[in-house]
Amino acid sequence: MNKNKLFTAAVTSTLVCAALFAGILVFSVLNYINWNGFHSLLLSKEILFAIKLSFITATVASLLATAAAIPTAMTLSRMNFPGKNIIETLLDIPIIISPIAMGCILLIFFNNTMLGKFIEKNFITFTFEVSGIILAQFIIVFALAVRILKSTFDDIDERYEKVMRTLGANKIKTFFYCTIPMARHGIIAALILTWARAMGEFGATLTLAGASAMKTETLPLAIHLSLAKADVQQALTVVAALMVFTGSGLLLVRKAVKKII
Repeated sequence: MNKNKLFTAAVTSTLVCAALFAGILVFSVLNYINWNGFHSLLLSKEILFAIKLSFITATVASLLATAAAIPTAMTLSRMNFPGKNIIETLLDIPIIISPIAMGCILLIFFNNTMLGKFIEKNFITFTFEVSGIILAQFIIVFALAVRILKSTFDDIDERYEKVMRTLGANKIKTFFYCTIPMARHGIIAALILTWARAMGEFGATLTLAGASAMKTETLPLAIHLSLAKADVQQALTVVAALMVFTGSGLLLVRKAVKKII
């Protein structure tokens, strides 16, 4: 066996092992579910509420995070300024620390600082509310979107932007008609990954918004509440629903992206 075939076999075997491991984990969950009562559990008011709430909050959070991450990542990619490394480190905090710790920070901010109390009293309440779910998801996925998009903008040759500027286009027109179209793959990837990550967000959501049934109950929190009352079958039903919906959503988006691109 030559070196090329050996290399191909090595990388392929790694992919096969990873796929088999993931498949075994999924099969273990599906094999343990009591399928006789699966349909009734899936269509129960509590789980349907959790599915609807998860879709709404994850979609809103991912759209907001991607929209905010585009100018942030563009600035970090194109500009050099004092304290840039410190700012990048601050933006990476939600990735570095655990989601529960991030939720704890948010909870302390809104309950123990003058600014946080002012926001909750005069604008919008985040603690133990649906808006808190969106904020927690946004904070967690925003850092991920910035990392993806900064790498995307770093890979775009600035000469294209400079050529458009020499042709008379201002910075705004160059950004929307040159930079954004060239970054579309990264933007779509950021939107897909942040949506999937927001769907599975648990720690920060639990800490800031709480786990109130039929109020702040997303799919991950529904799993937590089901296990808390020792209802393993309901928990596994939600796990299966989470895997199916997120997996199907990613597949549909990827197919749509291929048609667009």
